[in-house]
Amino acid sequence: MKNLLPTLLFLLLPLNVYAAGDVELQSADIDLTDRQSLERGAEHYVTYCLGCHAIKYIRYLRISRDFDIPETEVLNKIAPIGAGIYDKMESAMNAHDAKKWFGTEPPDLSLVARSRGADWIYTYLKSFYTEAKAPMGANNTVFPDVGMPNMLWQLQGEQTPVFKMVDKKQIIDHLSNDGQGKLSEKEFDQFVNDLVNFLVYTSEPAQLERESMGKYVLFFILMFLAIAYLLKKEYWKDVH
Repeated sequence: MKNLLPTLLFLLLPLNVYAAGDVELQSADIDLTDRQSLERGAEHYVTYCLGCHAIKYIRYLRISRDFDIPETEVLNKIAPIGAGIYDKMESAMNAHDAKKWFGTEPPDLSLVARSRGADWIYTYLKSFYTEAKAPMGANNTVFPDVGMPNMLWQLQGEQTPVFKMVDKKQIIDHLSNDGQGKLSEKEFDQFVNDLVNFLVYTSEPAQLERESMGKYVLFFILMFLAIAYLLKKEYWKDVH
């Protein structure tokens, strides 16, 4: 039993506590009621991510309905050229080419926000740094030896690691930005936050509806318990 306890405690830890190792996760500002943020996030995803990573459980029609924007606007502003409103968010890269270029097929990101957590994704996307010896020319403090190139470097600027010595071991203390990105630090943070907000939406599109319905379900349960209690008192009042 004593040997089992540490294992149980480990399993009960939130995923984002240990997924990033020693890296402190930054907080993403998730707001699924912000339709403009979600729309911008969808645009960012199609532009920078969909080339490799599909979101196969979402159709462009669902985005139109959930974001309350016209279908024609979805096709013009969000969907890639040639996509139909009933199409899924599939990547243009086929599995054969992906394995040839990257060694493995890039994962579908439909549920990444549920498996990793919004804060992990937010910190991960901001934590790439240049490393010449890496196969893709970049590494990541949250996901060491990552097999993905830094697709956002032109927006953020190039980052280089600043090291420090801890227990005679060299570790990364922080990342230094060259300041040459197209976006300011604040603008890039908003860019990444919109993208993560969209990924949280795609991981459970019905989340807001579920939470709203849950209030009524809880109210019904409480009313039922009250009625059941009163019925029990009435039924047993003459029993001594």
